[in-house]
Amino acid sequence: MLIPRWLKMMKRLGLPENRDICNRLVDAYSEKHRQYHNVSHLCSVLERLDEVEHLTENKYEIALALWFHDAIYKPFSKSNESDSADWARKFLDENDMSEQVQERVHRLVMATSHSSIPNSDDEKLIVDIDLSILGRAEDQYSHFEAGVRCEYQKVPSCIYARSRKAVLKGFLQRDRIYSSESFYEAFERQARKNLKGELSRLQGGRV
Repeated sequence: MLIPRWLKMMKRLGLPENRDICNRLVDAYSEKHRQYHNVSHLCSVLERLDEVEHLTENKYEIALALWFHDAIYKPFSKSNESDSADWARKFLDENDMSEQVQERVHRLVMATSHSSIPNSDDEKLIVDIDLSILGRAEDQYSHFEAGVRCEYQKVPSCIYARSRKAVLKGFLQRDRIYSSESFYEAFERQARKNLKGELSRLQGGRV
C-alpha cells in the first residue's frame, strides 16, 4: 500500500521516485519502540486524507507532510517535529523544489506538534487528521492510549500520569479540538468523551 502511494505522490509533485527515501521513512516508522507512532498510524492518516481530499488546497503537500510528520520519533525528545520538518525541507531542497513549497511543507509538519493554533486551511486539516484518533470508537482509543503508554514505558507511573493529565486537560480546555467543520461534527463529541475517560482513569491511579 505505502510504496504505490509514495510513487503516486512523487509523480503528482513532479519529483523522481525517490524510492530510497520511501524505504528510509518506512524503516523509521517501523522502529521497535513505536507502539502507536508506527506504520499503522502512517497508513491511517493517509487514508483519512483520502477521505477529505476535497477539502484540501494542496493535497500532495499535505500527504508529504504526513509521511514526514512522525519520521523522527524519540519519546524523550522535545524536537521530534522540528527534526522531522527539517528532514522534509532537506528532502525537498535536494529535489530542487521551490522555497515556497519547502516552507509550506515545513509548516505543515510543524503544525502537528499541536503547540499552537494552525493558520492555513491545510494546516488546520493536517492537525485534524493527526488528531482524528482522539474521536474514534472507544476500543480504538483504548488501543491508542495503551500504545502511547508503552512508548513511555520507562517513565514511572506517577510522572507519566502527571504529564499525560496536563496534555489531556490542554485539549479539553480548548473551545474546539477540531478546526474544520467536517472533523468537528464527526469527532468532537467522542473525542471529549474519550479524553475525559482517560483523564478519569489516570486520576484513579490506572496507568
